[in-house]
Amino acid sequence: MCDRAIPDMFRHPVECALTGKRPTIDDVARVSGVARVTVSRVLNGGPNVRDEVRARVMQAIEQLDYKVNPQARSLAGGASRLLAFVFASDLENDPNSYYESALELGALRACLTLGYQVLVQNVPQQTPDREKRVLDLITSQRCEGLILSPPYSDDVSLIQAALAQGCKVVTVSPGGPGRGIADGVGVDDEAGGYDMARELLRLGHRRFGFIAGLEGHLSADRRMKGFERALAEQGLGDDAWTMARGDFTLRSGTHLAPGLLDHPLKPSALVCANDDMAAGALSAAHARGLSIPRDLSITGFDDAPVAAIVWPPLTTVHQPVKVLGQRAVEMLVARLTGTNTAPGPVFQQLEHAVVCRQTTAAH
Repeated sequence: MCDRAIPDMFRHPVECALTGKRPTIDDVARVSGVARVTVSRVLNGGPNVRDEVRARVMQAIEQLDYKVNPQARSLAGGASRLLAFVFASDLENDPNSYYESALELGALRACLTLGYQVLVQNVPQQTPDREKRVLDLITSQRCEGLILSPPYSDDVSLIQAALAQGCKVVTVSPGGPGRGIADGVGVDDEAGGYDMARELLRLGHRRFGFIAGLEGHLSADRRMKGFERALAEQGLGDDAWTMARGDFTLRSGTHLAPGLLDHPLKPSALVCANDDMAAGALSAAHARGLSIPRDLSITGFDDAPVAAIVWPPLTTVHQPVKVLGQRAVEMLVARLTGTNTAPGPVFQQLEHAVVCRQTTAAH
């Protein structure tokens, strides 16, 4: 399409902004040189669109700064185009701020691109009516799909009940049971725990303290299983490590670390199931006057921003949390629009990596 066929207002986004006119789907069609229905297919993640055409439409959307109007689409199509992202919460403790916010940010970015909205809902896992609260999102809020984070991503009864209502479900970081009945996305938590233990063993550590996650949080438990497997391969059993359960908060790491350090085992390394607890353990070690990593090595999991700003910077396992949220939305929309017609559940496994910083050293 030649330049003279494109109105000036679309070649000059600043001028367009000054006029106060919002670009429409017809404007996107005109700039990209395709039919309106093709733009709609691209926005909905629909099939039968060539890659080059899809790229041209996305370029026009970016050029025009076009924003989808989900409310208008809902009225036109009868669908709510609303997804629910469900997080567990503990009324007595603060949430794992980075993990939840990063998942939410990734989901929001994907929804913006695909023309959906996301409702973030925290549901206490201890409440007896937790399943009803989640399922009410389908009926009262007209949510077309659910994204379930741990431990709800392994709640088989909940997943089956949602599917029975005709709602599409995607699970984030399921630890096992959730993978067999719904689409899911995550990293290999067991391999992440294994790889971190292997790194510490390579450095000569043979006595460990482990700050685990909440009981029933199966993805975190898999990190501990990977840690155990690595120790077993070196001939180390239960007498080589001691464990305490935290709740993924910095406060729990601060509270639990002293008990592990006072254990008769005298661990030379503390392995934590997430970075917040590792930062708490690091704070407790500093309070004792320990030199990190000379006197004690400490590791985390997630590679949250806190891992790079504590002192010393934290050795951890990187998992792409924002991408997990993004992929969860993309997988859900693919089911809703029919672009994913796989007969059974699909699991997307993303890559993890051990990030060695300055809280680990040879022992």
